[in-house]
Amino acid sequence: METTSLSRTVDDEFASQTTYLDTSSCGLLPRRTVDAVKALAESIATGSRSGAGDFESVDAARAGFARLAGVDADRVATGSSVAVHVGLIAASLPAGAEVLAPEGEFSSVVSPFAVRGDLKMRYVPLDGLADAVRPGTDLVAFSSVQSADGRIADLDAVRAAAAAHGARTLLDATQSAGWLPLDAGAYDYTVTGGFKFLLCPRGASFLTVTEDAQRTLPPAFAAWVASDDPWNSTYGPVGRLSPTARRYDEPPAFLSYHGAEHSLALLGEVGIDTIHAHATGLAARMRAGLAGLGHEVVPTESTIVAVPGLGGREPELARAGVMVSNRAGSLRAAFHLYNTEADVDRALDVLSG
Repeated sequence: METTSLSRTVDDEFASQTTYLDTSSCGLLPRRTVDAVKALAESIATGSRSGAGDFESVDAARAGFARLAGVDADRVATGSSVAVHVGLIAASLPAGAEVLAPEGEFSSVVSPFAVRGDLKMRYVPLDGLADAVRPGTDLVAFSSVQSADGRIADLDAVRAAAAAHGARTLLDATQSAGWLPLDAGAYDYTVTGGFKFLLCPRGASFLTVTEDAQRTLPPAFAAWVASDDPWNSTYGPVGRLSPTARRYDEPPAFLSYHGAEHSLALLGEVGIDTIHAHATGLAARMRAGLAGLGHEVVPTESTIVAVPGLGGREPELARAGVMVSNRAGSLRAAFHLYNTEADVDRALDVLSG
């Protein structure tokens, strides 16, 4: 998509009234998404429909995510949060299994394993993750892009090391899906929260599972929606689970999925490659400007920019209408398709005092 077309799409789809640089916390909802959620809420409020939503929208969101993730829709399960998806994977591991993760990894990626108390948790620096995989490592759980500072994992190296030692891989793509190309089929599991760079309402999340991993992942949260014949499985135990990854579906939050269908369609229309080039270009401009102001920035080519020790200026920026976040003491800004060079310059202007 050309720059002029992207600008037109942004004008048509987004209504931000601030300099919004906080997609790492929550993405802006497109107008089409807001309209879909409003329409469903209104129909429920007026009693003009039967039921709380349509499974067709859930399946459309599933298909939209599958296209972005490079896998067939049969590999995608839908849910409400990353923590629930990871909890399912944690429940599948035998006592004593070793889980390797980066130091400072996002809590939802590691806590479901840690709270079991009978797994061997091992944490290493992110840049040493691939080298730390060893015989006896059962699972490597990590984010493609770190939430705290935007660092990008060496994805190829980690996958190769895991394969060499027979370890499974769990990738959290929450901070990358929507701007960084994703090949979900290259990992045993991926988990992705939809409310950040996928621009979905909170309550939509996605789990991908390879066919091999499905053989050992128990459908512990199975309900009638996970059945091969949902509408004839609403009473009593489910007779036959879906043969696809839908066996891991949670009952959907319909308002979220009625919106997610449209957000994912928009991202597909714009194209991840276009978003990647646009957003990382803005992030590079921000890093250069911060360096010019004398700030030391976390070195990465991510769309997320982090400045250690500068998090305390977040309230000042908010008062000036520049929305960023304070994470682990760092000032964190994140760029997406709706941001512009003017947004970068406005943030730098406030920081320059």
